[in-house]
Amino acid sequence: MTVLKAEDMMCDHCVDRIKNGLEDADIDAEVDLGDKTVKIEGGDEVVEKAKEILEDLGFLAEEI
Repeated sequence: MTVLKAEDMMCDHCVDRIKNGLEDADIDAEVDLGDKTVKIEGGDEVVEKAKEILEDLGFLAEEI
């Protein structure tokens, strides 16, 4: 599991946007507003795709 930090995530609407964007790409993820993290299941290719999706949605995501 890879954990991404998304400091720009501020509210439940952000969480929903991230969840929906990742689900649309068939990426299994756990989004936590309290920690501002997105946990990704999958290999490097999946993680890179998830980062691209988050960036397209306006969230800078860094691995922690």
